[in-house]
Parts: sequence; C-alpha cells; structure tokens
Amino acid sequence: MQEQQIHWGSSALTRVPYDVYTSPEVMAQEQVQIYRGNVWNYLCLDAELPQRGSYRTTFVGNIPVVVVRDSDDEIYAFENRCAHRGALIALEKSGKVDSFQCVYHAWTYSRQGDLTGVAFEMGVKGQGGMGPGFCKADHGPRKLRVTTFCGLVFGSFGEEVPDIEEYLGEEICDRIQRVLHKPVEVIGRFTQALPNNWKLYFENVKDSYHASLLHMFFTTFELNRLSQKGGLIVDESGGNHVSYSITDSATVDASYKEQGLRTDNDRIRLKDPSLLAGFTEFNDGITLQILSVFPGFVLQQIQNCIAVRQVLPAGLDRTTLNWTYLGYSDDTAEQRNVRIKQSNLVGPAGFISMEDGAVGSFVQRGIAGAHDLEAIVEMGGEGTSSSEGRATEAAVRGFWKAYRRHMGM
Repeated sequence: MQEQQIHWGSSALTRVPYDVYTSPEVMAQEQVQIYRGNVWNYLCLDAELPQRGSYRTTFVGNIPVVVVRDSDDEIYAFENRCAHRGALIALEKSGKVDSFQCVYHAWTYSRQGDLTGVAFEMGVKGQGGMGPGFCKADHGPRKLRVTTFCGLVFGSFGEEVPDIEEYLGEEICDRIQRVLHKPVEVIGRFTQALPNNWKLYFENVKDSYHASLLHMFFTTFELNRLSQKGGLIVDESGGNHVSYSITDSATVDASYKEQGLRTDNDRIRLKDPSLLAGFTEFNDGITLQILSVFPGFVLQQIQNCIAVRQVLPAGLDRTTLNWTYLGYSDDTAEQRNVRIKQSNLVGPAGFISMEDGAVGSFVQRGIAGAHDLEAIVEMGGEGTSSSEGRATEAAVRGFWKAYRRHMGM
C-alpha cells in the first residue's frame, strides 16, 4: 500500500488538512496503524455477556469481531472470519453457544477462537479430505488481547499496547469510575448511520466549544452553557478527554443573546417539562459529563441519561454510531422511568444530539473541493492542556496529537 503524504502546516495541531477526511489511502492506513495497532478498541459491556457462552459481534475498524465469555468466565475476542474461505463465523448480533460453526462448510471453532473441527477432514469413504500436513492448531481467525475496566470490554490486535489503566490515564480512569461505579443493565439501543468520515464525529464529541452553539436545546433549557461552571480534561496522550459542566441558573448571563446566537431562544417551551425532572445521584453536582477514549469510545452522563457510544468507520464518508443506554441494576422503578424518558435527549433523533447527525455531513459536503486547504482548530490557543474553561478546542487538538502519533504523520 502506498501511503499518501499529508502535508501539515507548521502549527501542526491548529491546522488540519481536509485530505485526512477524504483520502482513500489515509483510510486504508488507519485500518493498519490505528485499528490493528497499539490501541484499545471498545468492544462491548461485560454486562452484555451475562452467562458462559454469551457472545456479541462487533467491529474493530472494518474487521468483524466476536466477543464471547467462555466456561472459565474469561472474555475472549477473535476475528469473525472462518479460516477456510473467509465467511463470517457468527451471523447474529448476539446469542449463546457451546461452540461456533461456520454455515458455509461447517468448520467449527471453540469459544476461544480455536479451530476444533473440519467437516470431512478425513474424507469420505477414503476419498478427499485434508492433506496429511494440515494441522488445525495452525489455522484460525486472528485473536485479540482483551481487557476490562469498570465493566467495559476492550480489545487490541497490538502487541505493545500498554495496560488499560496506563492507556486511559489516572484522571480518565477516575471519571469512568465516577459513572460506572456499580453494576449496570442495558435499557435500550440504537444504531445510527452518519454520512461523514468517522473522525468528524469523534472530533465533534471532543469539541466542547460547539455544544451550546449548535444545540438549541442545551442553551434554551440551560443544560449546558459555556458560562456555567465546568472544565475540560485532556490526558497526556491527547487521545482521551472529559468535558463536564454543572447546571446553575445563577450563572446564566446575556452573553449568548448579545451575540445574536440562534441557540438563545426564549420562545421555545417543553409541552412536557417532566422530561427534565430528574433526580440527584452524583454528589459532585456535575450534570453533564462527556468522556472519550481514542479511537472510538464515548461515555456520557447527561442529567440522568447514561450511555456508551461506539464510533466505527463504515467507509470513507460513512460512520456507524452504536448507542447503548444504561441504568444501574439497583435503580428503583421511578429512577428507571426517568432514565428511559431522558433517553430522548440523545440518539439519532434526540432533542440534543439530532444536530450532530447532520453537521458532520455538512462538513463532508463542504470540503469536497478543498483538498489542498485546512481546517482551523485554534480556539483556546495551540495546546492540548486541561482547563476550567470550555470555550476551547484543546481536546480536538489532543485527538490530532494522538492520531498523528499512531499514524506516524
């Protein structure tokens, strides 16, 4: 594969060449350098594999993957590809099995991904069969290293990826533990197709500057304004971040109205205000926390709506976004009802996040003829440092810091 040379300006992290979103060569390089490299890819939740033999299928980049709990209660992950002719081994999104058998030629695999059976390996009536040099132990799908943290299951094809705690960093670990501090249950799912490159959505997640400008619901109902108390955490690698804020009506000021921003609209009302009538469950007062882990994991707490998101490249200008909504196992009936109602805040048609499903396409379409031009990522300076303010693109620059390191750019 011939790697495309992307020309970065001297202010590397504040100028992003549009070619990185539109180049097929770059996309192919990402599959090797990032998704098959030394990163931890989010696979699923431990809670989604409740029993021995429970499995889920997912992707690492464009590689289909099976994640399964075996009889030793450990979780294993391997490529969802039969070693024979390359067909999918597992066809369903989830299930429970004693073993896996390819539907094409009935080759069989253990729950750890080992090839254990070849149909008619010895032939039929002395005819056919595999040659004498064929050894099942030498064949099978590629396996991933697997680790868990706070009930999150990660996998890696890399040989040199650090332990998950080191990969995340202390502050990110603390912020994950803050939300996933006790057992959870899945209470809903969505899969969303986005008409844009995966990096545009993942940048958007890290962009604390846009949230109260693009999302009218955030600003109108005072869920998130840049004038609120909050902050931004960017880890040393740049690839992981947290943005958080605290709802406080005393901090509401006229700054949005003075600038004539569309998101300051005092004429909009909720027909059912109970949507925002939540309950206090975190003693730090934080009402919104968005956390990301490179290359494609998001953990959110917006009011009482807790969810994880998985960002997957589906093509040069296509992204698959998997939403999984969570409740705690010890929720009361009333708390669970609040979470389900507030799940309407986010998702493909969420009151808050609906615009995120469109704005990436606006960028993808806007840069179609801008191959030799660059995006400006200069809000808040040139660095990737954590801060108490959120009118900054430091976490976006952090993404590009991590991205360039993994891509060797």
